[in-house]
Amino acid sequence: MNIQRFIRRAILLMAVPALLLGIPKVASAATASAGTGWVRLAHLSPNTPAVDVYLYSFGDASAEQVLHHVGYGVVSPYEALAAGEYTVAMRAAGAAATTKPVLSASLNVAPGGAYTVAGLGPETGLRLQVTSDQLATPPGKVLVRVIQASLQQHEVSVTWNGQPTVTNLPFGSVSSYQVASPATATLRVAGESESADSTITLAAGTVHTIVVLDGPKGLMLDNFLDAAGSGDMPAGAAATGYGGTAPWMPSPMPWLYLIGTGLLLAVAGGLGIRLRPRPRGRHAA
Repeated sequence: MNIQRFIRRAILLMAVPALLLGIPKVASAATASAGTGWVRLAHLSPNTPAVDVYLYSFGDASAEQVLHHVGYGVVSPYEALAAGEYTVAMRAAGAAATTKPVLSASLNVAPGGAYTVAGLGPETGLRLQVTSDQLATPPGKVLVRVIQASLQQHEVSVTWNGQPTVTNLPFGSVSSYQVASPATATLRVAGESESADSTITLAAGTVHTIVVLDGPKGLMLDNFLDAAGSGDMPAGAAATGYGGTAPWMPSPMPWLYLIGTGLLLAVAGGLGIRLRPRPRGRHAA
């Protein structure tokens, strides 16, 4: 056999297993991300007592997730969910799971989507609002939105580094996302009778939700990092989600090393045999 042809065949044999072993890992990751969304829950009604929050798959009476004794100002981390239809129900804290919910809302989780389900408004007009959350920003920029959850201040305006960002946002409202440049600067929220300042760092590629709350001494600001620049997964999202159903894929690297080593040895052995000089036959005397 020609030496160059032998080497070419050996290299080809080494490349094929690597390609075949690499394909399932990529396909599996794409399939997993395509069927997953993210949801977080929030209690943002100042004069509503603590609640228990239940999350159900549509048509399934068994709750997938229960958050007990959720008080005002609490925003849960994102949790991964399979794409599909869900119901969110709020009950008084400690109430039996069979008790009729105080509030409920339907939620359609799209693949790759992120959502906040928040209890908003006064106790007498409490509602569950589903908002769609963004995960990606314009290149080199930051996205910021504001949730106005202060009952003491009926409207608030927000400035970032002295520049107006949101104006006259009513109680119980969620602003649209605003584009900002990365910086560490002062965020000021001002109501009719008081204001609050907070120094916040906004890094390029991040998405933030600023929640305006009634604190013990006046207005308070909470800065929630929704996404940290990946564009794929919200910040704080659980790797396994509810129950961790994502398939585990072993790394193909050990097999690649083993196959590659064996083929290299075969190449070396073949070259050794081919290059060893042939013994010369003896001439007749």
